Amino acid sequence: MTYETNSGMNEHMQVLHRAHEAWRNAASLRSARARNKQFTFGDQWNDITITPDGEAITDRERFSRSGTTPVTNNMIRQLVKTVVGRFRAQVINGDNDSRHDDSSRTTGKTVLNELDARALEEFLISGCCIQRIDSIRQPNGSASTTVENVNPTALIVNAFSDPLSRDCRLVGQLHDLSIARLLKRVANGSRRKAAWVRRLYCEQLDSRIAACRAALGADTQTTDNFWYTRETDRVRAIEVWTLESHEVMVCHNKRTAQLDIVPMAQARKLRTHPDVAMRWDVVSTWHYRWFSPMGDLLAEGDAEHGRHPFVMRFYPLIDGEVHSLVEDVIDQQKYLNRLISLVDQAMMNSAKGVLLYPDTALPDGLTWNDVRRVWSSPGGILPYSPTLSDAKPQQIQANAADFGAYDMINLQMKLLEEISGVHGALQGKNVATGGSASLYQMQSENADIALTDIYDSFNAFRRQRDALLIMN
Repeated sequence: MTYETNSGMNEHMQVLHRAHEAWRNAASLRSARARNKQFTFGDQWNDITITPDGEAITDRERFSRSGTTPVTNNMIRQLVKTVVGRFRAQVINGDNDSRHDDSSRTTGKTVLNELDARALEEFLISGCCIQRIDSIRQPNGSASTTVENVNPTALIVNAFSDPLSRDCRLVGQLHDLSIARLLKRVANGSRRKAAWVRRLYCEQLDSRIAACRAALGADTQTTDNFWYTRETDRVRAIEVWTLESHEVMVCHNKRTAQLDIVPMAQARKLRTHPDVAMRWDVVSTWHYRWFSPMGDLLAEGDAEHGRHPFVMRFYPLIDGEVHSLVEDVIDQQKYLNRLISLVDQAMMNSAKGVLLYPDTALPDGLTWNDVRRVWSSPGGILPYSPTLSDAKPQQIQANAADFGAYDMINLQMKLLEEISGVHGALQGKNVATGGSASLYQMQSENADIALTDIYDSFNAFRRQRDALLIMN
């Protein structure tokens, strides 16, 4: 493939350039998601801090240098599991109780429920949930509809601010596929095209990717994940959907009362038809393109159902910004870990049962090992000679952790509940044994209010997905 300069690149390369820019502009979102995921699954000491000397080190290394062992007590994971479990109990199980008895529909519902539970978990961690719906033609001519969750790190989308993504103009996905699956996607049943695509991924791969990046003016240092797959048995393909406008003629056949929208070239043939009235208009259609990372156009076409296959929801999308539930409680989790680590260090370094035994009071015939053995034995008698010294043995038991740390830990635990909205009633805690079931139910429902916005936003995403399923 030959490339032109950035100012004069062909239409397809312009689309690939826009896709690369959109993916690069979302770097901060991917970085925030990676941090949130680390905290969710227990890797909570990798934030970078600056020492007084100006050195950038991790929190783990900073604590280790001070002689403190970093301790992790992962509360975030429990919060996420509680919210997902509540969703399963209230929404999914409620759907299951009323679903149809037909086995195929039941199986499909079960698959969607599992996908939705994992999508909600992603929603809580990153503030993003993305699914795609595809209609796949089988060799026998039949069609099947598939739903799959899309990893936000593989999503390509332009910046938009509408919560319903109505201002989305470009969307796509980075694919890591086996060569067989790629050929099934783009060859369209043509053995000759399949052979051409296979050759593209075998000939001078690195040099051709470098040429494509240079033609697009792409950063060669920080965007390798856009061009290369990390899996040795997979190949990278780039799917891009763009919303494109076209001039059309709206044709009304007065004899048959039929209304058609036809391209401009086709409308010219109908201009002289006496029964057809026409007017000019502009329509927008979604157009897809599949690219190799070398810039080759593998396949293209228009959407069958008038829109792209992705269903997206980003939370809360105020001024186009994404902020998740996990992000809100990271500071409390960090401070909680720090306090517990300090208490642990204080307890290890405090005197615990140390015996002060004056060496002048050691009776004849006793060794220090004898003193240690008797002192550690239940009911042991430890003689000493007061005639040799006025001092007597004394045991030291220090409560070094009594410096207000426990009160601070309890405060941080309460703040974590208040900020996240996941209160004790949701987790089955703080249940008064003498209280009525209706009282506990009311407490649980009141606790749910703080999470209503998250649940409603996610359920709106599910309804949008279901509508697209029906359309397909």
